[in-house]
Amino acid sequence: MRIHVVQQGDTIWKLASIYHTSMIAINQLNQLPNPQELLIGQAIVIPDTTTPHIIQPGETFWSLAGTYGVSVQAIQQANPTVNPYRLIPGTTIYIPARLYMVQPGETLSIIAAYYGTTIESIVKQNGLLHPDNIYPGMMLIIPRPKPSIEVNAYSYQPDADGAASVNAVGNWLTYFAPFSYMIKEDGTLKPFEDALMLNAAKSQQAVPMLSISNFSSGNTGSELAHTILSNQVLREKLIDCCLQVMEEKGYRGLNIDFENVLPEDRKNYNAFLELAVNRLHEKGYFVSSALAPKASAEQEGLLYTAHDYEAHGRIVDFVILMTYEWGWRGGPPQAISPIYQIRRVVEYALTVIPPEKIFLGFQIYARDWKIPHTQGNIAETFSPQEAIRRAVRYKAEIFYDETAQSPFFRYTDEIGQAHEVWFEDARSAAAKFQLAIQYNLRGISYWALGYPFPQNWALLNDYFDIIKR
Repeated sequence: MRIHVVQQGDTIWKLASIYHTSMIAINQLNQLPNPQELLIGQAIVIPDTTTPHIIQPGETFWSLAGTYGVSVQAIQQANPTVNPYRLIPGTTIYIPARLYMVQPGETLSIIAAYYGTTIESIVKQNGLLHPDNIYPGMMLIIPRPKPSIEVNAYSYQPDADGAASVNAVGNWLTYFAPFSYMIKEDGTLKPFEDALMLNAAKSQQAVPMLSISNFSSGNTGSELAHTILSNQVLREKLIDCCLQVMEEKGYRGLNIDFENVLPEDRKNYNAFLELAVNRLHEKGYFVSSALAPKASAEQEGLLYTAHDYEAHGRIVDFVILMTYEWGWRGGPPQAISPIYQIRRVVEYALTVIPPEKIFLGFQIYARDWKIPHTQGNIAETFSPQEAIRRAVRYKAEIFYDETAQSPFFRYTDEIGQAHEVWFEDARSAAAKFQLAIQYNLRGISYWALGYPFPQNWALLNDYFDIIKR
């Protein structure tokens, strides 16, 4: 697949003609709210068989031709606007597909073995209905190997809505975590309706992960966490309750998301993690934790001090970096997940946590701020799809912040109020995927389902082979 940024005069018909695909395919892939109204600056995912490649220093079309097993001419034809003599490191070009003509006597098994791929991959890439009916002279697209990755998603939706979300995207999930079971001062857990979500996860072969937390929208949970973490008896009781829920409902792992933990409870929190791992590993369960986005060991504050990156990375099976919410709903308008901030967090994490234990957090929602921003002004949160609908409604041009790797637009509503909207699109998703590949991270974790973003799932499938446990 490739990403096209809409220019003046572009239409779906024109894009389909340029890229030799169909208008139906483009519409289905992007689920465009209004296909008749494309916005200048809007990112459109184009279905094709190319492979995105980020230019590295010293690379040329000639070296890439050898690496990918295609001709220089084919690369030039796939990138007509790129000057082959002035390749800029960091930019993305598209490598055309490998084509193979079936020879007499060959089977998919023989071809797959020759290219080091699988029959299933060839069947999927070529849309073969009857894999045994290949014939001499038939042209096949040979899929290239993709990085394998694990994917988690949280959902804080009501049970039925969460189940619908899992059924819609569960094919791309390794884990699924309903959010969340709230801890209580006596070490027990508040009841939580999750039966439909768990059934959906099972049907989609997504491993259910029990998420426990200490905070709510109206309470930071600091004192509640202190009550539990500072008391050995309550720590044991909480683990007992977690095990009971996991055994009764079929959860296979535990995700501990304690936020706003008091700095003086840092050692207590680490001790709780060790207890959880010792108790749950005995039963064959895994343990993970969610970490505030720290950029250094010295970063302090209620969100950060008690989150000991080195200890979490050493103790638990994997961590989820909450690399989002720089553009929080109570603050001024800005990118919610700017890539330069994400990179700082990941690079620090890698100094004390192995990459095979790190999940990159990825928020999939948009925010609309009234501007100029004033204290107490709370931004509206909705899906990237709604962001596009709103931009179409107000005929807004979409801009892209190259530093943050995030799209945004401004508009004025019917009563004259100005707004600024930051959201996610195909470009910002690709930037996060490329970062995960660059640092060889274990996975990506979505916060949170319930915000439709079809471009993301199409690109996720294009970039990675999703591991199913």
